[in-house]
Amino acid sequence: MKLFVTGISTDVGKTIASAIIVEALEADYWKPIQAGDLNDSDSHKVKRYISNTKSHFHPNAYALQTPASPHLAAELDGITIDLKQVKEPTTENNLVIEGAGGVFVPLNQTDYVVDLIQPDYKVIVVSRHYLGSINHTLLTIEALHNRKIVIGGIIFSGDENVSTESIILNKTGVQCIGRIEQEPYFDQNVIKEYADKFRENLLNL
Repeated sequence: MKLFVTGISTDVGKTIASAIIVEALEADYWKPIQAGDLNDSDSHKVKRYISNTKSHFHPNAYALQTPASPHLAAELDGITIDLKQVKEPTTENNLVIEGAGGVFVPLNQTDYVVDLIQPDYKVIVVSRHYLGSINHTLLTIEALHNRKIVIGGIIFSGDENVSTESIILNKTGVQCIGRIEQEPYFDQNVIKEYADKFRENLLNL
C-alpha cells in the first residue's frame, strides 16, 4: 500500500499524521521534496517519532535550502525541479509519501504537488480547523476527485469542531481515519497511542 499524505494548507499537522501512519503500518517513509530545515527536516522529525524497527527512511529527491514554496526554493538554489528526477524508492514494505503543503503548491512553472501523486497511491487528506478550513478541505477533495485520484480518508488535526467535521464528511463521503487532538507535545509514546487507534482504519483502506 502506498499512501500520499497531503494537507489543506501548510502547518496543519501533516508531518505528525505521517508519523502516526508510518508507526501504525510499520511503513517506510519518503518525503520527495523538502524545502528548508535540512538539519531538522520532516524526515528527521518522523524518524524521531517512530519506535518500530521496520520502517526505512528514504532520501529526498530534492533537498532545498530555503523554507519556501518548492518552486521558489529551487529557483534560489539555482535549479529547476524535474518530475522525471523524482523517482519513487523501491521497497516491499508499505510506503508513506508526504507532500509539501497543499495539492496545488507549485513545484516549477508547470507542475504542482498533485502531479507527484501516482495512480496506485491513495491520498490521506489532513484537515485542521480554522476560519476557511471547510472551503480549503472541500476544494482539496474536489480537486483530487476531478483528477480521478483515490482518496483513502481524512484525518482531522487539532481541537474538535463537530459542525465542521460533519459537514465535510457528509458532503464528501470521505471516511474519517481519526482525529489528532491538540496535544501539549508529541513523542514516541503519544505517536504510538495514535497509531494503535488509527491502525484498523488504515489497514482497511
